[in-house]
Amino acid sequence: MSGTARPKVTTFPAPNTGGFAFTEENQAQAQRHLAKYPDNNKASAVLPLLWLAQRQNGGHLTRESIEYVASLLGMAPIRVHEVAHFYSMFNHRPVGKYFIQVCRTTPCMLRGSDELIAAVKDKLGVGEGEVTEDGVFSMREVECLGACCNAPMVQINDLYYEDLTPESLSNLLDDLRAGKDAQPGSQAGRAGSEPLGGAKTLTEVGETGVAGYAFANGGGVPDAVRQARKAEAEAAKNEHQAGETSGKGDGKA
Repeated sequence: MSGTARPKVTTFPAPNTGGFAFTEENQAQAQRHLAKYPDNNKASAVLPLLWLAQRQNGGHLTRESIEYVASLLGMAPIRVHEVAHFYSMFNHRPVGKYFIQVCRTTPCMLRGSDELIAAVKDKLGVGEGEVTEDGVFSMREVECLGACCNAPMVQINDLYYEDLTPESLSNLLDDLRAGKDAQPGSQAGRAGSEPLGGAKTLTEVGETGVAGYAFANGGGVPDAVRQARKAEAEAAKNEHQAGETSGKGDGKA
């Protein structure tokens, strides 16, 4: 019984890009992402390309921008829609110039995130997912953003603002509205995740080490490293030779 060759049938509609296309700069960035993957695995670039599309579109995705990414990757549009609607990093409604994401997961909740949410809603007059009338701010409650040591915190656009109180967050929003630079990071003055008031341990360690220690000020480090490596090499060599010697007698009468 002879078979008849059939052309491949496309089971999904063609992407509807609606005229959306990457700018020249974003197209170049997209090509850099695509170059990371083999030709038969271009779908692996779906997340960075969706992120580029969202940034270009003012902070949110549309059907057209999502399906434009599908067209670039040769993917069924529904597959790209599924990705775009799975991850909370993608927005599907317009957001403000300053998109405020308030973390409400346990560490932040215990440190006052409910008060931060109330302060934002009261100050801006917006609720969850809403945009202020002037388009400057929008707010959303989100799950853990990974800055638990400096809770409570918010993410505004791409930056983290930590160790917040309702008052400091209110002042921060005033600065942003006025077009002033707002310093990201801890709003309580701590460096990184140090305890409030400064470091409590290893306080005797300076930039070049501890005075009086063998390697203080960098002294002796190269020689010490060479000696340690030499000793390790000799030990490995001796162990190898011992293994060969013990193996020579195996299987002999």
